Amino acid sequence: MNIRLFVIGLIAALAGLIGGIAFIPGAVDRIFATREPATTGRALVGGPFELTDHNGRRVTDKDFRGRLMLVYFGFTYCPDICPAGLQVVTAALEKLGIDTNRVVPIFITVDPERDTPEQMKQYVSSFHKTFVGLTGSKEDIAKAAKAYRVYYRKVQDESLSDYTMDHTSFLYLMDAGGQFITHFPHSISPDKLAERLAAAIEKMPAGS
Repeated sequence: MNIRLFVIGLIAALAGLIGGIAFIPGAVDRIFATREPATTGRALVGGPFELTDHNGRRVTDKDFRGRLMLVYFGFTYCPDICPAGLQVVTAALEKLGIDTNRVVPIFITVDPERDTPEQMKQYVSSFHKTFVGLTGSKEDIAKAAKAYRVYYRKVQDESLSDYTMDHTSFLYLMDAGGQFITHFPHSISPDKLAERLAAAIEKMPAGS
């Protein structure tokens, strides 16, 4: 009899515990939120930054409000991946034509030691005329990279007497309010990127 009562009591306790968890406000949402892909978690990608543009002017993310931001992290000494990605962006923006004034392509360096504003200006001038190159102190770059969940690391190149940079190579599309929409691989085709940008422009609020 005692064993039977113990089993019944244990079952009741477990039922109460499960019921209690189910009714904790937001408990289930928080559990499943950690399993959502980055494309649905707006709060997980992007955020405020304060950097120096290629003209030597201090800017923040708020300076780009009202336009879509297409953000790419890289460095000017990158031998192939970065220029290939920026060429894709350039070709996509050229396909958009007059709508390019609603998108600002932003190139943020992960190599502030070498990428001065002057170096950034010379580099971004090789791509679309609307490109904005951003640099800053190591701390500035670290904060921006953290906000965008970007990985980067300095690596000594054994074949050279210099170093290179390992880094995340995604294009991040942010809406007119600075909120994350989605991301693309740097290898996306210009046609596909132009198509996705045009769709995002159509969804922009009137007056943006």
